[in-house]
Amino acid sequence: MSSPFDELLKKIPIRDIAKQIGMDAKSTKDAVAQLLPTLISGMADNATSSDGAESLTKALASHQGTSKARKKLANVDTADGEKIVQHVFGEKKDQVVQAVSKAKGVGQDVIAKILPMLAPIVISWISDKFFGSGKSTSTTKSTKSKSTKKTSPKASEESSGGIGDLLGGLLGGSGGGDLLGGLLGGLLGGKN
Repeated sequence: MSSPFDELLKKIPIRDIAKQIGMDAKSTKDAVAQLLPTLISGMADNATSSDGAESLTKALASHQGTSKARKKLANVDTADGEKIVQHVFGEKKDQVVQAVSKAKGVGQDVIAKILPMLAPIVISWISDKFFGSGKSTSTTKSTKSKSTKKTSPKASEESSGGIGDLLGGLLGGSGGGDLLGGLLGGLLGGKN
């Protein structure tokens, strides 16, 4: 049985990203496997405060039901991805890019290009998991979206544990995130 992290990794259009950045698929997958826990760690760090958890819940609600469309890179809004990355890492973004680059031996420019491609895919997938619409998005997208968006304020009140648990479960299955764990903890810990 695969972990939630493995499930998320399978949703990433690795070949499309590799073609876009001019890298081979294996190196791209390795970089993505390192970046996913980095993004998720940043989201988890944001969710530790009530404001951060509320902000993340709103972001998840606005991306609800979009994960199926984002299986293709052409359907990913990288401008939205830039906003997500900026929100997650704030002024520490460049330091995070540098840390991942050093750890994986991949150029900072490549990491900086991949992050905004990944962020909308990750947030859409987490949204489906958080609001419980991950398996039925294709058949009941409009009804699910309408009914769950109405409950999002209630979800945000209860969310810090729920979001934290979901993100923690993802991080627990990531394996590759251990390499950067301490470093990112130091970087992100001083973000607020």
